[in-house]
Amino acid sequence: MFGPIIEGERVRLVPITAEMAPLFCTWFADTEVTRYLSLGYPPTLDFEKEWLEKVGRNSTDLVWAAQLKETEKIIGITGLHQLDWQNRSAVTGNLIGAKEEWGKGYASEIVALRTEYAFGTLGLEKLRTLVYTENIASRRALEKAGYQSVGIARHERWHLGRWHDAWLGEILRDDWLARQ
Repeated sequence: MFGPIIEGERVRLVPITAEMAPLFCTWFADTEVTRYLSLGYPPTLDFEKEWLEKVGRNSTDLVWAAQLKETEKIIGITGLHQLDWQNRSAVTGNLIGAKEEWGKGYASEIVALRTEYAFGTLGLEKLRTLVYTENIASRRALEKAGYQSVGIARHERWHLGRWHDAWLGEILRDDWLARQ
């Protein structure tokens, strides 16, 4: 599914469209952008379009493109994945593909918007995430939104010729409500 428009202070989350696929392919072809993703190879444009069609029909994924409000520039993607409606939980993910926008606090705002939607609108109980331990910026954005460490998964992913540990984080609805 593609999420509805969600307005933030500097960023808006918007439904993904097929026209965005070439931009996503550009990001996924950049090894600096994907160094914390477990991509074996960059997807082709056809593959990316198929993936977007599949996600659009899927009830266990909810994804958005992240857009700067001032310029309408698409800078990243975010989502709630593995939505478990019975247990009211999901796995979260982010990617800021526009490298020139790194370090400006946009990821923190994106995480906050997505988290508010998950708890405030969807009524989820728990969000969890997994981040390579080397990805300090992503972890900081998550912690700023209230995600707490629940451990380190050692040798979680094999990527670029070596094992990577992953930080496991989660946020509960009650913890999020207490921060509001």
